[in-house]
Amino acid sequence: MQAPLIPAIIAVGVIVVLSVFFYFVPFFLWLSAKVSGVKISLMQLFLMRIRNVPPGVIVPSLIEAHKAGLSNITRDNLEAHYMTGGHVQRVVHALVSASKANIDLSFEKATAIDLAGRDVFEAVQTSVNPKVIDTPPVAAVAKNGIQLIAKARVTVRANIHQLVGGAGQDTILARVGEGIVSSIGSAVSHEEVLENPDSISKLVLKKGLDAGTAYEILSIDIADIDVGKNIGATLQMDQANADKNIAQAKAEERRAMAVAQEQEMIARAQEARAEVIQAEAEVPKALAQALREGNMGFMDYYKLENLKGDTAMRDNISKIKPTDFFDKK
Repeated sequence: MQAPLIPAIIAVGVIVVLSVFFYFVPFFLWLSAKVSGVKISLMQLFLMRIRNVPPGVIVPSLIEAHKAGLSNITRDNLEAHYMTGGHVQRVVHALVSASKANIDLSFEKATAIDLAGRDVFEAVQTSVNPKVIDTPPVAAVAKNGIQLIAKARVTVRANIHQLVGGAGQDTILARVGEGIVSSIGSAVSHEEVLENPDSISKLVLKKGLDAGTAYEILSIDIADIDVGKNIGATLQMDQANADKNIAQAKAEERRAMAVAQEQEMIARAQEARAEVIQAEAEVPKALAQALREGNMGFMDYYKLENLKGDTAMRDNISKIKPTDFFDKK
């Protein structure tokens, strides 16, 4: 039972040893490099494994660069870029594309762009083939109060030299939106903008919106423009309603003050009436006192009573209406 197991164990051991050997010494990658004309030794490939640098990334990139005629790209450069967290294959693709398109892009510049977090290969492609960015709907109000909603298409080309430290696509969209709002807002009427929508793009392009960005704006085209609300009329209606509410509040305040003043006058009249009644109650006492003390004679009292009766009679006569003299049927 043990004799047949020995060859199997030896075969498994040989397979494991060969797997480990070819992992640390990628012979076929070395052979592919030699066939492609790239100078690299098995020891260098082994040391890549020791440094945790995958030869499967470095060697194909070296072959691509060599075939494209980029002799300034070395193995040490690619290893250093990989160990700093860069995308080696993306950088090599970008350098090859830039070389074919006659774009001045050095290895140091490409790696700096890549380490800055930008897709350097996409940037080169955008530099060769400009891309179109659609802006979201931008609402603005002309001087006559009519709202316009515009959509623009911005054609941009990547600015290789501004990719490191330059603003991105969001800044372009924000600046273009600001320019559209400013252009529509400066128009006398919305009809003027509808008749010449290209005036918006011309005015926006003059402002140099691509300054300090990673893109160069080639053109701005107004794709669509719609008429929105009458903001001016809405604001006037709101102002009129506000003025009406203020006037109503002031009128209510005046009415409340008038009611308060009326109630105050009624209260004062009631107080005066009470004082008169109280004074009238003191009159008989004063007359009696005057009669007792001899300050007033009987005839004086009699004349006073006649005066009071005459006054009451005149008061009653003044209250009689002319129609009271005729019989009512």
